[in-house]
Order: sequence, then C-alpha cells, then structure tokens
Amino acid sequence: MRHGKKVNHLSRKTAHRKAMLANMACSLIEHKRINTTVAKAKSLKVFIEPLITKSKAENNQSAEKGTHNRRIVFRNLRDKYAVSELFGSVSEKVGDRPGGYTRIIKLGNRLGDNADMAMIELVDFNELYNADKPKKKTTRRSRRGGSKSTAVPPVAVAETKASAEAEIKADDSEE
Repeated sequence: MRHGKKVNHLSRKTAHRKAMLANMACSLIEHKRINTTVAKAKSLKVFIEPLITKSKAENNQSAEKGTHNRRIVFRNLRDKYAVSELFGSVSEKVGDRPGGYTRIIKLGNRLGDNADMAMIELVDFNELYNADKPKKKTTRRSRRGGSKSTAVPPVAVAETKASAEAEIKADDSEE
C-alpha cells in the first residue's frame, strides 16, 4: 500500500528524477509549452509552480530577498538562462495571478507504447485562451467619504476645442 506517499518517483532514482524535472522546467520556461506524459506533467507542475511564485515575489521584496530567491531557483533549475527568463518576462506576465501558473491539457495516447500524453503550458502565454477574456477592470473602492470629482461640463470642452482650433488656424495664417 502507498499510504501517505505523496511523491511520484516516475520509476527513477532521486538524482535522475531531479535532473529530469530540472531539464523539463527549463524547457517549459524557454518554450512556454511542452509535450510529455501525464505523470511527468503532474510532477513538473508540482516542481515549477513554487519556483514561479519565488520569481514573482522578487519584485515585491528587498534586494536581499530577491537574491536569495534567485539562488534557490538556480539551485533547482541549474540553468542561468532559464533563471533570467523566469525572473524577467515570466514573472512580469504572472505578476497579478495568485497561483495556477500552468495548465495541463491531455492529448491522448502515444502511438509507440500507448502512454497517456499531455501538453503542459504556462497559462499567461497562451494567446488563444486569453484572447476572449476581457481585461480585469480595476476599481478603487473606499469606505471613506472623499471629495467628489468635479466633472467638466461638455459645453466647456467643446468651447476649449473650438478656441484651440482657432489658435492653430491663426498661427498657420501668420506664416
């Protein structure tokens, strides 16, 4: 029985499994999506999501914590180009997302050995899924009674535009 055993060993020794997950994570960061088996994709999701959270937290913390997070991520990934990409463009894209940075899409079975295949991708980099979703409208809500904004009446706006156009015509006629 496998009571309480949370890690899928993927039929590999520890060093082999860690190296494989590090290589898959670097490929995912570089290409934004990869095809693999479902079991490896689920293990990769558990491996990479905390690393993305650490990269996202660098922007909100002091320099010492940011350096510490970079070192922790580098210890897991072992690729400085992947770390710089993760702390650069990936952390900018996922900055407002509270979690769930990856998506696993099942693809069917592999022809050779009938293994369950899946595509794992970074959620914010898929333009097809994110195209129809509107951008989140940010509204500030305050419970304090602040001063009301003074809106300019539309008549005053029209008068200002007319006077600006008249000044432009006058400048053109002088030349």
